[in-house]
Amino acid sequence: MKVNKIMTVRVLFSLIVLFGFTSCSKKSSSRNTSSATGWKINDPNGGFQYNSNFTKQETAPGLVLVEGGTFTMGKVQDDPMHDWNNTPSQQHVQSFYMDETEVTNIMYMEYLDWLKRVFPPSDENYKHIYEGALPDTLVWRNRLGYNETMTNNYLRHPAYSQYPVVGVNWIQATEFAKWRTNRVNESILEREGYMKKGAKVVDVDSQNTFDTEAYLASPSTSFSGNEEIVLQKSGRSKGKAKKAKKADTDASADAATADAGTDGPKNVYAQKTSGILLPEYRLPTEAEWEYASAADVGNREYNIYRGQKKYPWKGPYTRSGKRTSRGDQLANFKQGKGDYGGIAGWSDDNADITAAVKSYQPNDFGLYDMAGNVAEWVQDVYRPIVDDEANDFNYFRGNVYTKNKIDKEGKIEFVTSENIKYDTLSNGKIIARDVPGQIAQVPVDQNETYLRQNFDKSNEINYRDGEKQSTRFYDFGGSEESEAKLSDKKRMYDSPIHKVSKDTLGSLDRKFDKSAKRTTLIGDDVRVYKGGSWRDRAYWLDPAQRRFCQQDIATDYIGFRCAMSRVGPKADFKKKARN
Repeated sequence: MKVNKIMTVRVLFSLIVLFGFTSCSKKSSSRNTSSATGWKINDPNGGFQYNSNFTKQETAPGLVLVEGGTFTMGKVQDDPMHDWNNTPSQQHVQSFYMDETEVTNIMYMEYLDWLKRVFPPSDENYKHIYEGALPDTLVWRNRLGYNETMTNNYLRHPAYSQYPVVGVNWIQATEFAKWRTNRVNESILEREGYMKKGAKVVDVDSQNTFDTEAYLASPSTSFSGNEEIVLQKSGRSKGKAKKAKKADTDASADAATADAGTDGPKNVYAQKTSGILLPEYRLPTEAEWEYASAADVGNREYNIYRGQKKYPWKGPYTRSGKRTSRGDQLANFKQGKGDYGGIAGWSDDNADITAAVKSYQPNDFGLYDMAGNVAEWVQDVYRPIVDDEANDFNYFRGNVYTKNKIDKEGKIEFVTSENIKYDTLSNGKIIARDVPGQIAQVPVDQNETYLRQNFDKSNEINYRDGEKQSTRFYDFGGSEESEAKLSDKKRMYDSPIHKVSKDTLGSLDRKFDKSAKRTTLIGDDVRVYKGGSWRDRAYWLDPAQRRFCQQDIATDYIGFRCAMSRVGPKADFKKKARN
C-alpha cells in the first residue's frame, strides 16, 4: 500500500512537470504564431518577418532616459522686464532620451575627421562639405580683449577635449545629429551581423557610405551594393548562435553558421520590424529641453504642476547648502561685472570660460550642465508665445514635412556627388544640405495633405501665427492677386531678408535688406536657445528662460546636446494593475 502511494505521487509529479513544460512550450511558440491568421511568424522558409522577442529600446551612446510627464512650461519665477516672452502653460512631454552632457570638442572632432576622410576637401565635388562643418573659431575674438589662446586652441587642443564645442550654428548642429544617427546604427548592424566588421572604417569612402533611411528603403544600395560588406543574416539555432556570439566572427564565420538552425528567418536584411535600428539623434524640442532641465521628478515635496523650481537643482540659490560643499557654486556662470570665476586660489565656480563637462553635479534626471557652461540650441523656431490652445502634447514649432524623391521610373532618388545641394548663409559660409548616400527629399504635396485635418502643407512653421489683419502693413483694400505678389505682406513677422549668393566667378554677392520698415528680428530662420552660459548672469539659469538667435549665427557661448525619441512604453518598469 505504501509502495502504491509512492508510485502515485511520482506519477502525479511527472504529469505536473510534463504539463508545465507543455505550457511553457505553448507560451513561447504562441509568440511566433499570428493571432490573426494562425500562420507562423518568422518562418525560415518565408512569410511575415517580425522581431517578436523585442523587449525595449536600446539606450544609445551618450544618452540617458528622461521619463515623460506633465509640467508647467514658461516663466514661473522672475520676469522683471515683463516682456511676456513665455507665458506659463501646461504641457505634456513623451518620454525621450537626452545627451548626458553637451556635445564636446572631441565628439565634434570625430565628426570632422570622418567628413575629411570620406569627402576630402581636395576633391572639387566635396570641398564645401568639410569646410561647411567647421566651427567658427573666430567667435572668441573681441575688439578690446586678448582671446587668441582660445581662437587657436579651444577646438583641437587635448586640454579642451572634454569642453563643450562652441562656434557651431544651428544648421551645423542638426547636421552633426544626422551623422551621429548613421554612425551609431552602422555600428549596431555590424554588431548584430548585418554588416562586415570594420567596414565603417576600412571600406568607407565617398562612394561607399551608410545612411539609415537609405538602408531601410534599399539595403542593397548601401556600400554600392557590396554583398561582402552589407550582409543578409541567416537563421541559426540558439546553441550555435551563442557560440558564434562568443567568437570574434566576421563575414565568413557568419556564413559558416548560415544553415545551423531554424530559430529565425534566413537571408534577410535588417528592417524596421527587426527593432534593432535606433530612431534618429536630433536636437531636443524646447518643451523637452525645459522639462529635462527642470527635472521636477526629484521635487515631489512641492507642487510640481506649479513649476516652483527656479533652477535645475533644489532651492532658490546658486550656491550649495550641503555641509561638505557649502558655498560652492552649482553652475558655471557670470557672477558679476568682471567676475567670471571668482578670486584666484578660491574660485567660486572653478572656471573663467567654459568648463569641462561633468564639472558640476547632475540634476535629478542625471543630466549635467542644464544650467550654465554653455547655452544650448533647441529645434524650435522662435515665437514670443507658446500656442497651448493649438497643442499641449509634445509641443514644437518648426515642422517642415518632406518625402522621398521618386524619379520618372518610380525609383527612389539618392544624393550623389553630382546633385549635392549647398546653402550659402548670410555670412557667406557654404554648408551642404545633404551628402552622397542619403535619399533626396522634396516637400510633401497635395497627395499627402488633401482632406487632412492635422496638417495642410509641407511648411507648418507659420501655423496660427496671427491673422493677416494683425500684420503691420496689411493691405485691407488689396485683392488676393496683388497680395500674392507682395509676399512680404503675408508674413506675420517682417524681419530683414538678406540675400547672399555666389556669382559665376565664385565671389560673394551680398544683398543686405536695408528697408526702414522692418520692425523685428523674428523670422522663420530664427531658433530658440535655452539655458544660461559662462557669459550670463544667474537670471538666465532658470530653465524657463528663452532667447533666440538666427540659425546661421555661431557664438562662443552657445553649444548643443542631442536627444532621441523613445519608442514603446513610457518607462522601463511595469506598474502593477489596480484591482
